[in-house]
Amino acid sequence: MTILKILEHPHPVLETKCEQVKTFDKKLKKLVKDMFETMYEAEGVGLAAPQIGIAEQIAVVDIGDDTGQLVLINPVIKKASGSQSGPEGCLSFPGLFGEVERPFNVTVTAQDVDGKVFTIEASDFLARAIQHEIDHLHGILFTSKVIEYYETEELEG
Repeated sequence: MTILKILEHPHPVLETKCEQVKTFDKKLKKLVKDMFETMYEAEGVGLAAPQIGIAEQIAVVDIGDDTGQLVLINPVIKKASGSQSGPEGCLSFPGLFGEVERPFNVTVTAQDVDGKVFTIEASDFLARAIQHEIDHLHGILFTSKVIEYYETEELEG
């Protein structure tokens, strides 16, 4: 496996609307494994393909709960409800954190590494992580949704 370079803002690919994945092959499976390794190395809970310079709709999420590793290829939010507000950061914005409001519940349809379509219902922190990564696939950065930025001391307390 390979640790990939995470691009930082203001790299232009981070604000690019990504293309749908059409080819599900060994290369895609290796990329997804490398994305998980890269995310874990960076101590993140999600990573989207544009963050490693690939403008395709691929995201990985693992918030460390029973859900485990989640691969989202060509994901679409079908339903969103409720509201939550909480701290978010981004591997492409090291050291930057802010309060972001998002729906509390989401229903997402996506494909796995074999191209099989599945639906996942998520709530709370998992829903937040999934929405953050799907935003990346549409060129939307969390900074455009921040209500208020945190000072580093606020997060450490």
